[in-house]
Amino acid sequence: MSIEQNVHELLHELPPDVQLVAAAKSMGIPQVLQAIDAGVKIIGENYIQEAEEKYKVIGNRVKWHFIGHLQSNKVKKAVAIFDMIETVDSVEIASAIAKRCAEVGKIMPVLIEVNSGAEEQKCGVLTENAAYVISAVSRFPSIKVMGLMTMGPLTGEQEEARPYFAKTREVFENIKGLNIDGIEMKYLSMGMTNTYKVAIEEGANIVRIGSKIFGPRKS
Repeated sequence: MSIEQNVHELLHELPPDVQLVAAAKSMGIPQVLQAIDAGVKIIGENYIQEAEEKYKVIGNRVKWHFIGHLQSNKVKKAVAIFDMIETVDSVEIASAIAKRCAEVGKIMPVLIEVNSGAEEQKCGVLTENAAYVISAVSRFPSIKVMGLMTMGPLTGEQEEARPYFAKTREVFENIKGLNIDGIEMKYLSMGMTNTYKVAIEEGANIVRIGSKIFGPRKS
C-alpha cells in the first residue's frame, strides 16, 4: 500500500481522541510530504539534523514533536523547531530547555519520558522518581509539563508491552491526582507500529507510528 493509503487507514482506525505522530526517522522529504498531504498533522523526529533539513522545506504546515534522546548541546536548535519535546528525562535537560525558551520568549510543552521497564540501556525517569522530577520541572516557567511518554520494550510483541503501558498509565493517574501546580497531565504517549493497539487499550492518547506509515526502514 502507498503512504497515503496507510495514513488514511490509520486515521480511520484510531479513536478520535488519539493523536497520530508520524515517526519520520530516516525518511526523505517527499515521503514526509506524502504523509502530510494524506492528513498527518504531527511529525515526530529523533535527530535534530534530520528535523532541521525537513523543517526548512515543510515549516509550520504541521506540528513537530521531538521523540529522540535530546543532548544538551542540541537544545537551542530543538527549541527553534519543535512544538513539543516528548523525551525530557532529567531535571538538567529540562533546565537547559527552559533557559533557552526564556531567551526566545517561548513556552515549550514537554512530556516526561518514563523508563517503565527500568531497562539499563534505555533513557527515561524510573517510575518511582517520576513525581519528584515532574515537581522539580514544574518550577521552570518556560516549560509546561503536559504528561508522560514511554517507549515500552523493544521486542515488538504487543502483549509483552502491555504491563509497561499499564504501569505508565498508573503513574500518569497518580501524578494527575497530586494536582501539582503548573502541570497539566493531558497526554500519555505510548506505542509504536507493533504495539499501538495495546497502548491505546491501556490509555495512550498519542501514538508514534513509523513503519506502518512509511514502510520498513532501511537499516
